[in-house]
Amino acid sequence: MKDKIINTLAAFETDNIGRAFPLEYCLPLYHSVSDKDLPHIKHVICYKNSRQFEEDLDNLSKHFQFINWQEFRDFTTGSFKSKKKVALLTFDDGFKEFYDVAVPILERKGIYACNFVNPAFIDNQDMMFRCKASLLADAVEKMRDINPEVYRILSVENNAGKDILKEHILKINYQRKWILDELAVYLDVDFKAYSRENSPYLSTEELKKLTYKGFGIASHSWDHPKYGDLSLAEQMETTDKTFAYLKENGFLYETFAFPFTDFQVKKEFFDELFKNEEIYCSFGCAGVKLDSVKRNFQRIPMEMGESAQKIMKKEIAYFRLKKLLNKNTIIRE
Repeated sequence: MKDKIINTLAAFETDNIGRAFPLEYCLPLYHSVSDKDLPHIKHVICYKNSRQFEEDLDNLSKHFQFINWQEFRDFTTGSFKSKKKVALLTFDDGFKEFYDVAVPILERKGIYACNFVNPAFIDNQDMMFRCKASLLADAVEKMRDINPEVYRILSVENNAGKDILKEHILKINYQRKWILDELAVYLDVDFKAYSRENSPYLSTEELKKLTYKGFGIASHSWDHPKYGDLSLAEQMETTDKTFAYLKENGFLYETFAFPFTDFQVKKEFFDELFKNEEIYCSFGCAGVKLDSVKRNFQRIPMEMGESAQKIMKKEIAYFRLKKLLNKNTIIRE
């Protein structure tokens, strides 16, 4: 019902997205851009191909002025002026396609981007648990016969279909991620071999080259937990550990983007986070919304199986609706 209402309202939005956009800044969020089949993310991210990504950039460029990190800082403090509303392009997770596919497009168009990475996965030392789940779901799809142990581990009936198995695998969370390693044994998936052969993540050398080229490499926590499921001590541990790594390697340590979402993250975390005076702001991904924590900015997920223009129209329409209900600001308690 909610999607139907938003789609109906979006149909009435003007094509002049820049004028209609309710905020002075736009924060698009991507994870990967690829023309290839990527088993480690295809079941968890609806990533765009290079043509779709370039079309998004061209569309957004009509309505917004793309800026870099320093310009964003200056814009939000009032010392940078622009003729259009501004856009800061962001990527999450540090996948290698950022270097191989996205950056050549961005360099050609003169557009900056900041990639928020997890140090635990740099140099392909490990793989994020959601990527492991995607690989396992892919294996289930392709296997003719499923080992009975898979049904036992997932606590599903032996006659359950592949879709049910995939659904259960993809629901496994950070706290239960060890189950994925157990499942891998019975689904003939070798995560380490896959990492060696495919290098899904960026290397330290590539990160340093990206920094030299002028792109941002910033914090996305150590190994991608959902912050709303962690205690304050756990939240700060993974955050501080990542900032130390970034600072040590000469990357961007002034900002942080929440892995997954900042939903259910309380004000006490932000109070603790900003005790570090080197940190300027943080980023969520709740779409076009305001936040009671003024230094926490919400980004717009762009991998929804739709064009940038359609996504933006829906975000604008939803913001208008939430504003009428006085619910367009996230309140932290």
